[in-house]
Amino acid sequence: MTIAERIREKALALGFDAVGFAPAALGPEARLRLRDFLAAGHHGSMGWLAERAEQRSHPQALWPEARSVISLGLSYAPAEDPLATLARPERGNISVYARNRDYHDLLKGMLKHLAQFIVARFGPAVKVFVDTAPVMEKPLGQQAGLGWQGKHTNLVSRTHGSWLFLGEVYTTLDLPADAPHADRCGSCTRCLAACPTDAFPAPYRLDATRCISYLTIEHAGPIPVALRPALGNRIYGCDDCLAVCPWNRFARAGRQAKLAARPELTAPRLAELAELDDAGFRALFAGSPVKRVGRGRFVRNVLVAIGNSGDTALAPAADRRRGDADPIVAETAAWALDRLKGTP
Repeated sequence: MTIAERIREKALALGFDAVGFAPAALGPEARLRLRDFLAAGHHGSMGWLAERAEQRSHPQALWPEARSVISLGLSYAPAEDPLATLARPERGNISVYARNRDYHDLLKGMLKHLAQFIVARFGPAVKVFVDTAPVMEKPLGQQAGLGWQGKHTNLVSRTHGSWLFLGEVYTTLDLPADAPHADRCGSCTRCLAACPTDAFPAPYRLDATRCISYLTIEHAGPIPVALRPALGNRIYGCDDCLAVCPWNRFARAGRQAKLAARPELTAPRLAELAELDDAGFRALFAGSPVKRVGRGRFVRNVLVAIGNSGDTALAPAADRRRGDADPIVAETAAWALDRLKGTP
């Protein structure tokens, strides 16, 4: 077996679902797309995207010694309909990826095991990355043959649909590259049409400032009033553009037990979530990616969902938050109560 074949075999044995190899370089298209995204201000308050744009746009700007990138994918395809909870307005909808353990921890541990194997067997230098580092993981994944960057800007796999977590091993090894994956979106625009907030100004372009995932996770201030009704009961992230992709019909449910949905996070009651104090929030979301947004931002999202529910039985829960110590929570509670009462 070649070195690449042995690395691929080990990665699959560790539980990865997709493995590919690419040079530690990106073509001009990826850099131009990032430049245009930042120039348009579509990154919103995510200043870290602009601050390390040069390192992000070229792997060797991050690590000059890198020669190859091993791109790895881990499926988190849901076993059930990821959008089913949207039809239950008294419940909250949490994005599929956040219904159990934080994938960053799981994926980084798997990457480190693979890196240790590579160093022990072949002796190169290595660095491992998940999406917290300045790495353009989706273009690299496409270049390594894992899939292609679809019109919703996420990676699409013929085998795993839109449900792949991505991680990378940068290495000083010169590994033979896999063929880049061709774009197979064709004329399909289901992902663009599915977006509740019209966050796609054009195919392959995302305005994050309108994206529900950005608004409910990255955005720290009040959610713009004009966009609140479109959030429905989405209280952490949004899967709509991913879930409607036709390539998902080939995806089997992810195999990682630590990523399987916890029952209490599949369709939690909004009334109960609105009552969370900081300790209760931390206890419920221990080990979850939801924990990083903090209690205030999360309860803000819950109150938007309560306002959108049309369920007047939830009015007392909103009313109790009008005096919240967090002014953004208090303002959103007042908005939710007015909306339930039919006040414009």
